[in-house]
Amino acid sequence: MIFGAFERMVAARYLRARRQEGFVSVIAGFSLVGIALGVATLIIVMAVMNGFRADIMDRILGVNGHIAVYSVGESIMDFDAKLAKLREIPGVVSAVPTVEGQVLVTTQSIGNGAGALVRGLRHEDVSATPWIADKIVNGSLEAYVAGEGILIGRRMAERFNVRAGGEIMLISPRGNVTAFGSVPRAHTFLVAGVFDIGMSEIDSGVIFMPLPLAHAYFKYPDAVTSMEIRVDNADNARFITQQVEAVLGPRVRVLSWEQTNGPFFNALQVERNVMFLILTLIILVAALNIISGLIMLVKDKGRDIAILRTMGATRGMIMRIFFIAGASVGVIGTIIGFGIGLAFCENIEAIRQFVERVLRTKLFSPEIYYLTQMPAKMDWHDTLAAVGLALVLSFAATLYPSWRAARTDPVEALRYE
Repeated sequence: MIFGAFERMVAARYLRARRQEGFVSVIAGFSLVGIALGVATLIIVMAVMNGFRADIMDRILGVNGHIAVYSVGESIMDFDAKLAKLREIPGVVSAVPTVEGQVLVTTQSIGNGAGALVRGLRHEDVSATPWIADKIVNGSLEAYVAGEGILIGRRMAERFNVRAGGEIMLISPRGNVTAFGSVPRAHTFLVAGVFDIGMSEIDSGVIFMPLPLAHAYFKYPDAVTSMEIRVDNADNARFITQQVEAVLGPRVRVLSWEQTNGPFFNALQVERNVMFLILTLIILVAALNIISGLIMLVKDKGRDIAILRTMGATRGMIMRIFFIAGASVGVIGTIIGFGIGLAFCENIEAIRQFVERVLRTKLFSPEIYYLTQMPAKMDWHDTLAAVGLALVLSFAATLYPSWRAARTDPVEALRYE
Protein backbone atom coordinates (compact mmCIF):
# COMPACT_ATOMS: atom_id res chain seq x y z
CA MET A 1 0.00 0.00 0.00
CA ILE A 2 1.15 3.56 -0.68
CA PHE A 3 0.06 4.76 2.76
CA GLY A 4 0.80 2.43 5.65
CA ALA A 5 -1.17 2.04 8.86
CA PHE A 6 1.50 3.96 10.77
CA GLU A 7 1.24 7.05 8.55
CA ARG A 8 -2.56 7.00 8.70
CA MET A 9 -2.57 6.64 12.48
CA VAL A 10 -0.16 9.52 13.06
CA ALA A 11 -1.95 11.77 10.53
CA ALA A 12 -5.31 11.12 12.23
CA ARG A 13 -3.73 11.88 15.59
CA TYR A 14 -2.36 15.20 14.35
CA LEU A 15 -5.80 16.23 13.04
CA ARG A 16 -7.42 15.70 16.46
CA ALA A 17 -7.17 18.89 18.47
CA ARG A 18 -5.44 19.14 21.79
CA ARG A 19 -5.59 22.20 23.98
CA GLN A 20 -2.26 23.62 22.83
CA GLU A 21 -2.94 22.73 19.17
CA GLY A 22 -6.54 23.82 18.96
CA PHE A 23 -5.88 26.72 16.63
CA VAL A 24 -4.36 24.42 14.01
CA SER A 25 -7.44 22.21 14.05
CA VAL A 26 -9.67 25.28 13.81
CA ILE A 27 -7.85 26.29 10.62
CA ALA A 28 -8.29 22.75 9.29
CA GLY A 29 -11.99 22.96 10.09
CA PHE A 30 -12.37 26.25 8.26
CA SER A 31 -10.50 24.79 5.30
CA LEU A 32 -12.86 21.81 5.22
CA VAL A 33 -15.92 24.09 5.36
CA GLY A 34 -14.46 26.34 2.67
CA ILE A 35 -13.84 23.46 0.29
CA ALA A 36 -17.28 21.99 0.96
CA LEU A 37 -18.99 25.33 0.28
CA GLY A 38 -16.85 25.96 -2.78
CA VAL A 39 -17.61 22.58 -4.34
CA ALA A 40 -21.33 22.81 -3.47
CA THR A 41 -21.63 26.36 -4.84
CA LEU A 42 -19.79 25.45 -8.03
CA ILE A 43 -22.03 22.42 -8.63
CA ILE A 44 -25.23 24.37 -7.88
CA VAL A 45 -24.38 27.39 -10.04
CA MET A 46 -23.26 25.25 -12.99
CA ALA A 47 -26.43 23.13 -12.69
CA VAL A 48 -28.67 26.21 -12.60
CA MET A 49 -26.94 27.78 -15.60
CA ASN A 50 -27.08 24.51 -17.55
CA GLY A 51 -30.76 24.12 -16.67
CA PHE A 52 -31.49 27.71 -17.61
CA ARG A 53 -29.80 27.33 -20.99
CA ALA A 54 -31.43 23.96 -21.75
CA ASP A 55 -34.89 25.13 -20.69
CA ILE A 56 -34.66 28.37 -22.64
CA MET A 57 -33.44 26.50 -25.71
CA ASP A 58 -36.23 23.90 -25.47
CA ARG A 59 -38.91 26.56 -25.18
CA ILE A 60 -37.55 28.84 -27.90
CA LEU A 61 -36.91 26.04 -30.39
CA GLY A 62 -40.09 24.23 -29.37
CA VAL A 63 -42.17 27.24 -30.36
CA ASN A 64 -40.12 28.81 -33.16
CA GLY A 65 -38.42 25.86 -34.82
CA HIS A 66 -34.77 25.41 -35.74
CA ILE A 67 -34.70 27.19 -39.11
CA ALA A 68 -36.72 30.20 -40.26
CA VAL A 69 -37.30 31.08 -43.92
CA TYR A 70 -38.30 34.66 -44.70
CA SER A 71 -39.29 36.23 -47.98
CA VAL A 72 -36.99 38.85 -49.42
CA GLY A 73 -40.02 40.54 -51.00
CA GLU A 74 -43.57 40.95 -49.75
CA SER A 75 -44.49 37.30 -49.28
CA ILE A 76 -43.76 33.70 -50.27
CA MET A 77 -46.01 32.45 -53.07
CA ASP A 78 -46.71 28.81 -53.95
CA PHE A 79 -45.62 27.83 -50.46
CA ASP A 80 -47.15 24.33 -50.41
CA ALA A 81 -44.90 23.17 -53.27
CA LYS A 82 -41.87 24.68 -51.60
CA LEU A 83 -42.75 23.04 -48.28
CA ALA A 84 -42.96 19.67 -50.02
CA LYS A 85 -39.43 20.13 -51.36
CA LEU A 86 -38.15 21.14 -47.92
CA ARG A 87 -39.59 18.01 -46.28
CA GLU A 88 -37.52 15.88 -48.68
CA ILE A 89 -34.23 17.27 -47.29
CA PRO A 90 -32.48 14.67 -45.07
CA GLY A 91 -32.73 15.65 -41.42
CA VAL A 92 -35.85 17.81 -41.81
CA VAL A 93 -38.62 16.64 -39.48
CA SER A 94 -41.30 19.18 -40.41
CA ALA A 95 -41.83 22.37 -42.39
CA VAL A 96 -44.84 24.60 -41.73
CA PRO A 97 -46.12 27.85 -43.27
CA THR A 98 -46.65 30.93 -41.10
CA VAL A 99 -48.07 34.39 -41.48
CA GLU A 100 -46.61 36.91 -39.03
CA GLY A 101 -47.58 40.47 -38.27
CA GLN A 102 -47.34 43.08 -35.54
CA VAL A 103 -50.57 44.25 -33.92
CA LEU A 104 -51.85 46.40 -31.09
CA VAL A 105 -53.95 44.46 -28.58
CA THR A 106 -56.77 46.08 -26.64
CA THR A 107 -60.19 45.35 -25.16
CA GLN A 108 -63.33 47.37 -24.59
CA SER A 109 -63.04 47.13 -20.81
CA ILE A 110 -59.38 48.21 -20.73
CA GLY A 111 -58.55 51.32 -22.69
CA ASN A 112 -54.78 50.95 -22.97
CA GLY A 113 -53.17 48.55 -25.39
CA ALA A 114 -49.99 46.55 -25.85
CA GLY A 115 -48.01 45.40 -28.84
CA ALA A 116 -47.96 41.73 -29.81
CA LEU A 117 -46.78 39.42 -32.55
CA VAL A 118 -49.47 37.41 -34.35
CA ARG A 119 -48.37 34.08 -35.79
CA GLY A 120 -50.77 32.40 -38.18
CA LEU A 121 -50.45 28.60 -38.08
CA ARG A 122 -52.54 25.72 -39.33
CA HIS A 123 -54.41 23.91 -36.59
CA GLU A 124 -52.68 20.61 -37.37
CA ASP A 125 -49.29 22.30 -36.94
CA VAL A 126 -50.34 23.75 -33.59
CA SER A 127 -51.66 20.37 -32.46
CA ALA A 128 -48.35 18.78 -33.41
CA THR A 129 -46.38 21.31 -31.32
CA PRO A 130 -46.32 20.10 -27.68
CA TRP A 131 -45.05 23.42 -26.37
CA ILE A 132 -48.35 24.97 -27.54
CA ALA A 133 -50.98 22.22 -27.58
CA ASP A 134 -49.98 20.75 -24.20
CA LYS A 135 -49.73 24.13 -22.48
CA ILE A 136 -53.39 25.18 -22.76
CA VAL A 137 -54.45 26.16 -19.23
CA ASN A 138 -57.84 27.65 -20.06
CA GLY A 139 -60.17 26.76 -22.92
CA SER A 140 -59.28 24.31 -25.68
CA LEU A 141 -58.21 24.03 -29.31
CA GLU A 142 -61.75 23.37 -30.59
CA ALA A 143 -62.49 26.93 -31.72
CA TYR A 144 -58.95 27.24 -33.08
CA VAL A 145 -59.36 24.03 -35.10
CA ALA A 146 -62.66 25.37 -36.42
CA GLY A 147 -60.86 28.54 -37.51
CA GLU A 148 -62.95 30.76 -35.26
CA GLY A 149 -60.70 31.62 -32.32
CA ILE A 150 -57.17 32.58 -31.37
CA LEU A 151 -54.74 31.53 -28.62
CA ILE A 152 -53.20 34.05 -26.23
CA GLY A 153 -50.68 33.73 -23.41
CA ARG A 154 -51.52 33.65 -19.73
CA ARG A 155 -49.80 36.94 -18.98
CA MET A 156 -51.64 38.67 -21.81
CA ALA A 157 -54.92 37.23 -20.53
CA GLU A 158 -54.17 38.54 -17.04
CA ARG A 159 -53.22 41.95 -18.35
CA PHE A 160 -56.46 42.38 -20.30
CA ASN A 161 -58.59 40.42 -17.84
CA VAL A 162 -59.90 38.02 -20.47
CA ARG A 163 -60.45 34.26 -20.45
CA ALA A 164 -61.35 31.61 -23.00
CA GLY A 165 -64.65 32.58 -24.56
CA GLY A 166 -63.90 36.29 -24.24
CA GLU A 167 -62.89 38.70 -26.97
CA ILE A 168 -59.92 40.97 -27.70
CA MET A 169 -59.42 43.54 -30.41
CA LEU A 170 -56.38 43.47 -32.69
CA ILE A 171 -55.36 46.58 -34.59
CA SER A 172 -52.98 46.06 -37.50
CA PRO A 173 -50.83 48.84 -38.97
CA ARG A 174 -51.38 47.23 -42.39
CA GLY A 175 -54.58 49.17 -42.78
CA ASN A 176 -57.20 49.68 -45.43
CA VAL A 177 -56.40 52.27 -48.06
CA THR A 178 -59.06 54.98 -48.29
CA ALA A 179 -59.39 58.33 -49.95
CA PHE A 180 -58.05 59.91 -46.77
CA GLY A 181 -55.03 57.62 -46.52
CA SER A 182 -54.31 54.33 -44.84
CA VAL A 183 -56.59 53.48 -41.92
CA PRO A 184 -55.44 50.87 -39.36
CA ARG A 185 -57.50 47.71 -39.60
CA ALA A 186 -59.23 46.63 -36.35
CA HIS A 187 -61.02 43.36 -35.74
CA THR A 188 -62.38 41.59 -32.69
CA PHE A 189 -61.42 37.93 -32.22
CA LEU A 190 -62.75 35.18 -30.00
CA VAL A 191 -60.24 33.80 -27.49
CA ALA A 192 -60.30 30.03 -27.97
CA GLY A 193 -57.72 29.22 -25.30
CA VAL A 194 -55.03 30.54 -23.01
CA PHE A 195 -51.57 28.92 -23.01
CA ASP A 196 -48.79 29.07 -20.46
CA ILE A 197 -45.48 28.18 -22.09
CA GLY A 198 -43.46 29.49 -19.15
CA MET A 199 -41.55 32.20 -21.02
CA SER A 200 -42.88 35.63 -20.13
CA GLU A 201 -41.83 37.06 -23.49
CA ILE A 202 -44.06 34.58 -25.34
CA ASP A 203 -46.85 34.40 -22.75
CA SER A 204 -47.26 38.18 -22.84
CA GLY A 205 -46.50 39.09 -26.44
CA VAL A 206 -47.37 36.28 -28.90
CA ILE A 207 -50.79 35.37 -30.31
CA PHE A 208 -51.46 32.24 -32.36
CA MET A 209 -54.10 32.63 -35.05
CA PRO A 210 -55.55 30.04 -37.46
CA LEU A 211 -53.81 30.38 -40.80
CA PRO A 212 -57.02 31.10 -42.80
CA LEU A 213 -57.88 33.93 -40.38
CA ALA A 214 -54.34 35.30 -40.68
CA HIS A 215 -54.58 35.16 -44.48
CA ALA A 216 -57.74 37.26 -44.37
CA TYR A 217 -56.69 39.62 -41.58
CA PHE A 218 -53.23 40.48 -42.96
CA LYS A 219 -54.41 40.24 -46.59
CA TYR A 220 -52.16 37.41 -47.77
CA PRO A 221 -54.81 35.26 -49.49
CA ASP A 222 -52.47 32.84 -51.28
CA ALA A 223 -49.13 33.48 -49.61
CA VAL A 224 -47.25 33.36 -46.33
CA THR A 225 -44.60 35.60 -44.81
CA SER A 226 -42.31 32.85 -43.52
CA MET A 227 -41.80 29.12 -43.04
CA GLU A 228 -40.55 27.22 -40.01
CA ILE A 229 -38.41 24.11 -40.25
CA ARG A 230 -37.67 21.62 -37.49
CA VAL A 231 -34.74 19.23 -37.77
CA ASP A 232 -33.87 16.03 -35.96
CA ASN A 233 -30.67 17.44 -34.51
CA ALA A 234 -30.36 21.09 -33.53
CA ASP A 235 -26.58 20.97 -33.98
CA ASN A 236 -27.06 20.25 -37.70
CA ALA A 237 -29.29 23.28 -38.30
CA ARG A 238 -26.55 25.41 -39.83
CA PHE A 239 -25.62 22.67 -42.31
CA ILE A 240 -29.26 22.07 -43.30
CA THR A 241 -29.69 25.83 -43.75
CA GLN A 242 -27.31 25.66 -46.72
CA GLN A 243 -29.40 22.91 -48.28
CA VAL A 244 -32.60 24.93 -47.77
CA GLU A 245 -31.03 27.91 -49.54
CA ALA A 246 -30.03 25.66 -52.44
CA VAL A 247 -33.60 24.32 -52.74
CA LEU A 248 -35.48 27.64 -52.45
CA GLY A 249 -33.11 29.88 -54.37
CA PRO A 250 -32.06 33.51 -53.76
CA ARG A 251 -35.51 35.00 -53.21
CA VAL A 252 -35.61 34.00 -49.55
CA ARG A 253 -33.54 34.61 -46.43
CA VAL A 254 -32.78 31.49 -44.36
CA LEU A 255 -31.66 31.78 -40.74
CA SER A 256 -30.82 28.98 -38.32
CA TRP A 257 -31.57 29.21 -34.60
CA GLU A 258 -27.86 29.84 -34.00
CA GLN A 259 -28.05 32.99 -36.14
CA THR A 260 -31.28 34.33 -34.65
CA ASN A 261 -30.55 33.44 -31.01
CA GLY A 262 -26.79 32.90 -31.16
CA PRO A 263 -25.73 36.08 -29.30
CA PHE A 264 -28.09 35.21 -26.45
CA PHE A 265 -26.78 31.66 -26.02
CA ASN A 266 -23.18 32.82 -26.49
CA ALA A 267 -23.67 35.33 -23.70
CA LEU A 268 -24.96 32.55 -21.46
CA GLN A 269 -21.90 30.42 -22.28
CA VAL A 270 -19.49 33.25 -21.53
CA GLU A 271 -21.26 33.99 -18.25
CA ARG A 272 -21.12 30.30 -17.36
CA ASN A 273 -17.37 30.12 -17.97
CA VAL A 274 -16.71 33.30 -16.00
CA MET A 275 -18.79 32.04 -13.06
CA PHE A 276 -16.81 28.79 -13.08
CA LEU A 277 -13.55 30.72 -12.81
CA ILE A 278 -14.85 33.03 -10.09
CA LEU A 279 -16.27 30.24 -7.95
CA THR A 280 -13.04 28.29 -8.34
CA LEU A 281 -11.41 31.03 -6.26
CA ILE A 282 -13.46 29.86 -3.26
CA ILE A 283 -11.85 26.43 -3.49
CA LEU A 284 -8.45 28.03 -4.05
CA VAL A 285 -8.78 30.14 -0.89
CA ALA A 286 -9.73 27.03 1.08
CA ALA A 287 -6.71 25.23 -0.35
CA LEU A 288 -4.47 28.10 0.78
CA ASN A 289 -5.93 27.65 4.26
CA ILE A 290 -4.80 24.03 4.11
CA ILE A 291 -1.26 25.22 3.34
CA SER A 292 -1.20 27.67 6.26
CA GLY A 293 -2.70 25.12 8.63
CA LEU A 294 -0.19 22.44 7.68
CA ILE A 295 2.76 24.84 7.93
CA MET A 296 1.67 25.71 11.46
CA LEU A 297 1.19 22.05 12.22
CA VAL A 298 4.69 21.24 10.96
CA LYS A 299 6.14 24.01 13.11
CA ASP A 300 4.27 22.82 16.21
CA LYS A 301 5.26 19.19 15.59
CA GLY A 302 8.94 19.86 14.95
CA ARG A 303 10.04 17.96 18.07
CA ASP A 304 7.69 15.05 17.24
CA ILE A 305 9.07 14.87 13.73
CA ALA A 306 12.62 14.77 15.08
CA ILE A 307 11.74 11.95 17.50
CA LEU A 308 10.07 9.97 14.70
CA ARG A 309 13.17 10.41 12.56
CA THR A 310 15.47 9.18 15.31
CA MET A 311 13.19 6.15 15.79
CA GLY A 312 13.73 5.18 12.16
CA ALA A 313 10.99 7.01 10.25
CA THR A 314 12.15 7.95 6.77
CA ARG A 315 11.62 11.29 5.08
CA GLY A 316 9.09 9.63 2.80
CA MET A 317 7.07 8.47 5.82
CA ILE A 318 7.09 11.96 7.33
CA MET A 319 6.02 13.45 4.02
CA ARG A 320 3.19 10.93 3.68
CA ILE A 321 1.95 11.66 7.21
CA PHE A 322 1.42 15.35 6.51
CA PHE A 323 0.16 14.64 2.99
CA ILE A 324 -2.54 12.40 4.47
CA ALA A 325 -3.39 15.04 7.10
CA GLY A 326 -3.89 17.77 4.50
CA ALA A 327 -5.47 15.60 1.82
CA SER A 328 -8.01 14.25 4.34
CA VAL A 329 -9.36 17.76 4.83
CA GLY A 330 -9.70 18.22 1.06
CA VAL A 331 -11.27 14.82 0.39
CA ILE A 332 -13.79 15.05 3.24
CA GLY A 333 -14.69 18.62 2.30
CA THR A 334 -15.15 17.64 -1.35
CA ILE A 335 -17.41 14.72 -0.45
CA ILE A 336 -19.54 16.91 1.83
CA GLY A 337 -19.72 19.64 -0.82
CA PHE A 338 -20.75 17.11 -3.47
CA GLY A 339 -23.55 15.83 -1.23
CA ILE A 340 -24.78 19.35 -0.46
CA GLY A 341 -24.70 20.35 -4.13
CA LEU A 342 -26.55 17.22 -5.22
CA ALA A 343 -29.27 17.62 -2.56
CA PHE A 344 -29.66 21.33 -3.35
CA CYS A 345 -30.02 20.74 -7.10
CA GLU A 346 -32.62 18.03 -6.55
CA ASN A 347 -34.79 20.34 -4.40
CA ILE A 348 -33.87 23.77 -5.74
CA GLU A 349 -37.41 24.82 -6.67
CA ALA A 350 -38.78 23.85 -3.25
CA ILE A 351 -35.91 25.71 -1.58
CA ARG A 352 -36.60 28.79 -3.69
CA GLN A 353 -40.27 28.80 -2.74
CA PHE A 354 -39.42 28.33 0.94
CA VAL A 355 -36.93 31.23 0.90
CA GLU A 356 -39.46 33.46 -0.87
CA ARG A 357 -42.09 32.66 1.78
CA VAL A 358 -39.67 33.38 4.60
CA LEU A 359 -38.30 36.61 3.12
CA ARG A 360 -41.66 37.62 1.62
CA THR A 361 -40.00 38.69 -1.59
CA LYS A 362 -39.72 37.36 -5.13
CA LEU A 363 -36.24 36.03 -5.88
CA PHE A 364 -36.90 34.71 -9.38
CA SER A 365 -39.00 37.16 -11.39
CA PRO A 366 -40.31 35.67 -14.67
CA GLU A 367 -40.18 39.10 -16.31
CA ILE A 368 -36.40 39.17 -15.79
CA TYR A 369 -35.41 35.52 -16.17
CA TYR A 370 -38.04 34.51 -18.79
CA LEU A 371 -38.91 31.35 -16.81
CA THR A 372 -41.52 30.70 -14.15
CA GLN A 373 -39.47 28.04 -12.32
CA MET A 374 -35.81 27.82 -11.39
CA PRO A 375 -34.28 25.03 -13.48
CA ALA A 376 -31.32 22.88 -12.46
CA LYS A 377 -29.69 20.35 -14.76
CA MET A 378 -26.60 18.62 -13.44
CA ASP A 379 -24.02 17.93 -16.11
CA TRP A 380 -21.74 15.18 -14.88
CA HIS A 381 -18.84 16.65 -16.82
CA ASP A 382 -19.18 19.89 -14.83
CA THR A 383 -19.74 18.01 -11.58
CA LEU A 384 -16.69 15.82 -12.06
CA ALA A 385 -14.69 18.89 -13.07
CA ALA A 386 -15.64 20.63 -9.81
CA VAL A 387 -14.83 17.55 -7.72
CA GLY A 388 -11.60 16.91 -9.58
CA LEU A 389 -10.53 20.55 -9.29
CA ALA A 390 -11.13 20.54 -5.53
CA LEU A 391 -9.15 17.32 -5.09
CA VAL A 392 -6.24 18.51 -7.25
CA LEU A 393 -5.99 21.84 -5.40
CA SER A 394 -6.25 20.07 -2.04
CA PHE A 395 -3.51 17.59 -2.92
CA ALA A 396 -1.31 20.32 -4.38
CA ALA A 397 -1.72 22.41 -1.23
CA THR A 398 -0.20 19.62 0.89
CA LEU A 399 2.98 19.20 -1.15
CA TYR A 400 5.02 22.12 0.17
CA PRO A 401 4.21 21.65 3.88
CA SER A 402 4.80 17.89 3.55
CA TRP A 403 8.14 18.49 1.83
CA ARG A 404 9.08 20.99 4.50
CA ALA A 405 8.21 18.50 7.23
CA ALA A 406 10.30 15.80 5.52
CA ARG A 407 13.29 18.18 5.32
CA THR A 408 13.27 18.84 9.06
CA ASP A 409 16.68 18.15 10.60
CA PRO A 410 16.12 16.11 13.80
CA VAL A 411 19.36 17.38 15.37
CA GLU A 412 18.45 21.01 14.88
CA ALA A 413 14.85 20.41 15.99
CA LEU A 414 15.88 18.72 19.25
CA ARG A 415 18.66 21.24 19.94
CA TYR A 416 16.27 24.16 20.22
CA GLU A 417 13.57 22.32 22.17
